[in-house]
Amino acid sequence: MTMNSDGPLASNTSGEVEPVATYRLDGTPCLVAGSANRDLAEAVARMAGIPVLDTRLERFPDGEMHVRLSSSVRGRDAYVLQPTCTPVSENLVELLLLIDTLRRASAGRVTALVPYYGYARQDRKFTGREPITAKLVANLLTAAGSNRIVSIDLHSPAIQGFFDIGMDHLTAIPLLAEHLAPHIPEDSVIVSPDTGGVKRADLYGKLLGLPIAILYKRRASAREVAMAAVIGDVKDKYPIIVDDMITTGGTISQAVETLLSAGARPEIRIAATHGVLVGDAVRLLQHPAIHEIVVTDTVPIPATIREALPVLQVCSVANLLAHAIQRLHSGLSLSELFPREGVPPV
Repeated sequence: MTMNSDGPLASNTSGEVEPVATYRLDGTPCLVAGSANRDLAEAVARMAGIPVLDTRLERFPDGEMHVRLSSSVRGRDAYVLQPTCTPVSENLVELLLLIDTLRRASAGRVTALVPYYGYARQDRKFTGREPITAKLVANLLTAAGSNRIVSIDLHSPAIQGFFDIGMDHLTAIPLLAEHLAPHIPEDSVIVSPDTGGVKRADLYGKLLGLPIAILYKRRASAREVAMAAVIGDVKDKYPIIVDDMITTGGTISQAVETLLSAGARPEIRIAATHGVLVGDAVRLLQHPAIHEIVVTDTVPIPATIREALPVLQVCSVANLLAHAIQRLHSGLSLSELFPREGVPPV
């Protein structure tokens, strides 16, 4: 089977190829907001100039979810926004139910906006008898009825290849770099907390015109890491540690101590797309050497955490996602979202 812009094609009895399914997108696109990050969904809809549909999420006595849309989506270009953040499995199931609801309600096209893609750490088997959850979630989103997936700064870019449907991988790095640019000292250095983040650090380095350094770490367990070496010059420099996410803060805490031991100045900045911030994250990030932490709102940050971490700054990705919706609905390239040199096209 081949594909064109109208949908899948098939051969009829005369041997001619004719469309067997098309997307008939009627009127203005619409957005369905999951419960994981409704504030972001409403901000995206407001900037994109599209309505947020009313949905009813209830639970049966045994905890099963029940979802119902209050208005018709027949033939419409529908977007459902739901990061799969904590509680990850609950939010994932809700996302699948919302997608299935839109598909069964005859939406013309269903696009899942998943700003934070959970279960992404297991993108391959590290030992025997383990799942590859990043691929499993991709299969689930496809089976539920998604026609396209949009995500921001995946834990591993290779996850794009796990999808058999359209997958757009956006990045918030230019947004974070733009926030950092006016505040950073001249003698700064971009630091990747592990070897897997070198390309990310290099992109920050190009955008900010700074050198990079790399920390080599060994992971002792799922909760513990040990820094082994510093690659690059950090002595008497102002480090900017960049990562895709901050979960428990363990990696960041170890990185800070390693950099200070290597002679870095005790004015350290942290930039990460996803501020997951669970477990001991708040305590570990209350380090006197951490001058600023910048994350986005792909994951909602509770008010209690903001109060406990006065150095925390949150940049919104609402404008990025709103432009993505507008361009996808109009059939335009998403590469135009990243006009700066050095940012990879999507």
